[in-house]
Amino acid sequence: MPGRRGCGRPAAGSAVTRRPSEGSVHSWDLSTGVDGPGARFVTFLSGCPLTCLYCHNPDTWKMRAGTRTSADDVIAEAAKYVRFIAASGGGVTVSGGELLLQPVFAGELLHRLRRELGLHTALDTSGFLGARATDALLRDVDLVLLDIKSWDRETYRNLTGRPLEPTLAFARRLADLGKEVHLRFVLVPGLTDARENVDGVAAFAESLGNVSRVDVLPFHTLGAGKWQALGTDFTLRDTPSPTAEQTAGARALFEARGLTAV
Repeated sequence: MPGRRGCGRPAAGSAVTRRPSEGSVHSWDLSTGVDGPGARFVTFLSGCPLTCLYCHNPDTWKMRAGTRTSADDVIAEAAKYVRFIAASGGGVTVSGGELLLQPVFAGELLHRLRRELGLHTALDTSGFLGARATDALLRDVDLVLLDIKSWDRETYRNLTGRPLEPTLAFARRLADLGKEVHLRFVLVPGLTDARENVDGVAAFAESLGNVSRVDVLPFHTLGAGKWQALGTDFTLRDTPSPTAEQTAGARALFEARGLTAV
């Protein structure tokens, strides 16, 4: 069923089960309109199995680069902003890195953020580790922000270092569960912008029946400085951002499939 919007308290008599947990946290922040609907408290977990060529946060790839943090600390920080979040119709998002590299910790955060604070929850994932998301974890998720980075399998592997199929399997599972999905696709000139590639993603999204929004995100090089600071070669440094016309053309392919693209 579609994720609920805004902030609502748990039903009377609902039980909150605390499972002591801690994990590696890169950072947390407040955002608006980027990591789900409304103003959101976003927790970025450390560690990621993908090495995307356009990643703007390569400093989140290694789990040891994060800070060992308890679930209590994250809940306490998020609780400071509940009124602000509620007024905006927002919620909380657990992101990364790849949060499903730490599924127990991520599940505990989602469970308590939703059950204790009554907040709309979003899970931000590449889907590659979707098999690690238990049904119990997904019951505490109102919305999934899912990246499908390419439809062409070779391009996907070259871009991420991993195969596409686990992400597609997770997307189908979310559809079977009726879980609301916002799909995200990064448009990279000369890499992911071929018409057949974009339309392949669009056709797949249409087939799922639970994709309520598609974000076509223009590639940018704003994260290049982080790659340099890590002593890692940013191979897309000379790749231009797509033009407004190119971006509009990609969105049109999703819209032609009956999808809402922004």
